[in-house]
Amino acid sequence: MASIQLKDRFFDVFLSEEEIQERIVKLANQLNEEYAGESILFISVLNGAFMFTSDLMRSISLDCEVQFVRYKSYEGTSSTGEVKELLGVPEEVEGRHVVVVEDIVETGNTIEYLSKKLNLKNPASVKFCALLFKPEQYHKSIEINYTAFNIGSEFVVGYGLDYDGAGRNLRDIYKETNQK
Repeated sequence: MASIQLKDRFFDVFLSEEEIQERIVKLANQLNEEYAGESILFISVLNGAFMFTSDLMRSISLDCEVQFVRYKSYEGTSSTGEVKELLGVPEEVEGRHVVVVEDIVETGNTIEYLSKKLNLKNPASVKFCALLFKPEQYHKSIEINYTAFNIGSEFVVGYGLDYDGAGRNLRDIYKETNQK
């Protein structure tokens, strides 16, 4: 098993690039089927979801548009409990089917914040798509409609996910270990 070090922490491969890509194609096929004949607005949550969004879009055959939002709710390895808006919801949401693309849903604070913002703009529908979902830590009422992988409480990096800015470029997803 490949191990890496990012700053002061150590990580082992958790999900391989091949596993990730295989699951993304399945999610895209599901979206293509469910939204056949519709025009979709995908809203990608930066910074973490950029790689996931890019790969997902390559397998989407629908008429679609991609916009980006950016929020900050983490420092280091944990949530601050507060969501700071850095790049807000696009204006052209009314009457559109929206799919929000997230890298990881853990506490759900960002999803809840974004859902409220989107619903003020009267979309036709809003659904959420997450690369990683931590159901044991999620205590919000908003449904995560599409999930690539359910995971436990481990801290993960790679494939867009970072540890204080490091590791976003990794092709695999790594989980933290206690090894030193």
